Amino acid sequence: MNSIFANRLIAARKMAGLSLQSLADKLGNIVTKQSLNKYEQGKMKPDSNLIIQLANILNVSVNYFFARPEVEIHLANVDFRKYSSKMRKSAEEAVIEKSKEILERYTCLEQIINLQEAPEYFDYKRSISSGEVAEEAAKDLRMQWNLGYDPIADVVRMLEDKGYIVIEIDATGDFDGMKAEADKKKVIVLRKKYNGDVVRKRFTALHELAHHSLKFPDKMSAKDREKLCHVFASAVLYPEEMAKKELHRDRFHFYQKELEMIKERWGISFPAIFNRALRLGIINDYVYRNLNVGYRTRRLHLNEPATFSGKEKPVRFERLIYFALGKELISVNDAAFYSAKSVWEFREQLHQLV
Repeated sequence: MNSIFANRLIAARKMAGLSLQSLADKLGNIVTKQSLNKYEQGKMKPDSNLIIQLANILNVSVNYFFARPEVEIHLANVDFRKYSSKMRKSAEEAVIEKSKEILERYTCLEQIINLQEAPEYFDYKRSISSGEVAEEAAKDLRMQWNLGYDPIADVVRMLEDKGYIVIEIDATGDFDGMKAEADKKKVIVLRKKYNGDVVRKRFTALHELAHHSLKFPDKMSAKDREKLCHVFASAVLYPEEMAKKELHRDRFHFYQKELEMIKERWGISFPAIFNRALRLGIINDYVYRNLNVGYRTRRLHLNEPATFSGKEKPVRFERLIYFALGKELISVNDAAFYSAKSVWEFREQLHQLV
């Protein structure tokens, strides 16, 4: 039991993004950093009052500290989107621990239901050595998944339909996305809130798909890999044939209303449209620079106009909870646990029809 408590305390502290000293400070130093360290090593155990205070500060239930995970998740091939290089180590640990906690519940529920769904992962065989090859990979994905030249209504649901485990977590603004593998399943982790604009979430999901699906030369720098993942994501969102048809060649000007209509249809941001136009030879470097200067000068980067109608919210896990509940494989109390809600909160949203 001491071992269970110790491991759960470590996980809860990391999910909260706190160091041992920070946790001691939040406790008002009623317990020292050294004592907290002994709790995490299983050498000591706090009294009940301190356990309640720990639960409140770390935003978990008291039961969390004593519940043995029914499955143990080990994340492999973890890769943060390089925008997250600004993240502190504690912030990265928080993302990983939060992801593991969700995946424990997710995997356990899948085992109860005994799902036998074979994923349709995209795996591009050629090495991505240039933007042209990244474009070809995007075309190959659209062909394999029968997307044609139409806008993708919901990237996240598309990925879930293909067997990717997509989860979202509360995280700081330094975190954009992460890809990992858990029990041979491909996982994509997204930030829950992106300032109310889902286009960045769509782009990040496809960026992480690129890291799962594409291979790069061994000596290629991380920065160049990121650029090619950007090319892939943009090309999947806004295919070359349609971009050239709608934008035409040799452009000197773009108008905001035109960009808004493209964003609303294709779910792609203004800067991504600028990059697409440059990459496809529709504009030159001079026009590209002026577009970005104008974008910043008008402060559009702070509140980009127009919205895309897609929700871009993972739904598979929640669907599985109701599926298992409907088949009486789990109880309402179990369903509340998997939903990470109190039984009262979960019962409030239950409206049984049959």
